[in-house]
Amino acid sequence: MEVILLGIYAFFVWLIFIKLKLLPWTTPWKVGVAIFPVVAIAILLLLLNIFAPTTTDVRVVNYVVPIVSQVRGRVIEVPVENNRRVKKGEVLFKIDPTPYQNEVNSLAAKLSADEAKVGADRQRLAEVQAKLTNAHSSERQLGEQLKQANEKVTETTASLALTRKRVAQNTELVSTGAGNRFDLEQAETKLGELTAQLAAARAAEAEVREKLAGRVEGELASVAEVKAQVATAYAQVKVSEAQVENTRATLANAQWELSQTTVLAPGNGTMVNVMLRPGFFVSGMPFNEVMTFVDQEYQIFALFGQNELHQVEAGNEAEITLDTYPGRIIKAHVDSIIWAQGQGQLEASGDLPKTTFVPPPGRFPVKLDVAKSDAGLFLAAGARGSAAIFTEHLTLVHIIRKVLLRVSSYFDYIIIKHSISLGH
Repeated sequence: MEVILLGIYAFFVWLIFIKLKLLPWTTPWKVGVAIFPVVAIAILLLLLNIFAPTTTDVRVVNYVVPIVSQVRGRVIEVPVENNRRVKKGEVLFKIDPTPYQNEVNSLAAKLSADEAKVGADRQRLAEVQAKLTNAHSSERQLGEQLKQANEKVTETTASLALTRKRVAQNTELVSTGAGNRFDLEQAETKLGELTAQLAAARAAEAEVREKLAGRVEGELASVAEVKAQVATAYAQVKVSEAQVENTRATLANAQWELSQTTVLAPGNGTMVNVMLRPGFFVSGMPFNEVMTFVDQEYQIFALFGQNELHQVEAGNEAEITLDTYPGRIIKAHVDSIIWAQGQGQLEASGDLPKTTFVPPPGRFPVKLDVAKSDAGLFLAAGARGSAAIFTEHLTLVHIIRKVLLRVSSYFDYIIIKHSISLGH
C-alpha cells in the first residue's frame, strides 16, 4: 500500500515540478518534497489502520460433512458423480433394502398378532370384572338373607313362647274342667308347627352363616377367588401391552433402518471424494466415510491484529477482494469478532469456540457477512484475499482506503510463476 501511495505521490510531483513546471525545482522544494510523504504517509497510515483497518489474510471457509452409512449392506446404486453439485434431498447412494424390508414386514405381522392378543386379554379382563361384580352382589344377597333369617328366628321364637304359654293355660283349664279340650289340642298343634318352623329358621340361619364364614383376608372366598382372577387378567393385559409397545419400538427402528438404505444429500453443495461404486459393501460404522459433502453455504473470516479491532463493531461496513475475482469488490459487513483462539485456551476449561483453521498468535478472526447484492457469487472453499473494515469514525479517510483496496485488487490480474527445472 505504501508503494502505491508513493507512486501516486511521485506522479503528482513529476507532473507539477517536471512536466508542467508549475513550481520551481529548487533545494527547499526538494527537501519539502522528500520530507512531506514520510510524515503524511505515516499519519495517514496510522489513521487508516485505526479507523479503516485492512488485512491481506481473508479466508473462505465451507462446512464439510463426511457422508457415512448408518446401516450395513451392499451398494446397489450411486447416482452422484465426483465434483458435481447436488441439491438437498437428492439421492447420493442406495443400499440393498431387502433384508431391512423383510424385517419390517415380520415386525408388522408380529405387531398385528400382539395387538390381537391385547384385545383378547382385555376381553378376558372385562369378563372376570363382571364376575367380580356378580360375586359382590352375591355377598350382599347373603347378608340380606342372614338378616331375614335372624328376623325369622326372632319372630318364630317369640311366637313359640306365646304358644307354649297358651298350651300351659289350656292344659290347666282342661284339668279343672273349665276349658275346652279342642282349644288345647289346637294350641298344641300350633306349638308343634312353630317348633318345626324355628328349627327350619335356625337351620337356614346356620347355612347362611356358614356361607359367610368362609373368608380370605376379610372377604368371601368366592369374591377373593374372582379378585385373584381379575388381578391375573389385569397383569396379563399389562404384559401384552408392554409387548405391543416393545414391538412398535422395534418396528420403528427397523423402519428407520430401512429409510437409511437410501442416503440423501444433507443440503445444497458439491460432492467430492466420491469413490463409492455399486457392489461395494458398507459396514455402517461412524468413521467409515464413503464420500464428502461440501456445503454451498460459506463463511468468510478476516484475520486482524488485536490492536486494530478496538474501533470495530458489529454492523460496520466492509469490503473484500479475493484472488479468484481480480478487480472485483465484494460488499460485506461485520457479523462478529471471535475474541478467542487456541493460544488463550486452558486445558481444564475445555475447548474454546474456534474456526476450522488456527489463527496466527495475536490475531483474531472477524466474521464477515456478504451483502445481498453479492450473495449469489460463487466463493471457492479455501479462497484467499484481502479485506477492509470501515468504522463509524473519521469517515473522510475511508475513501482513501477504498481507492487503495480497488487499486490493489487489480494487481491480482498479475500472475507470477517460478520456473522449476527438472533434473534427469
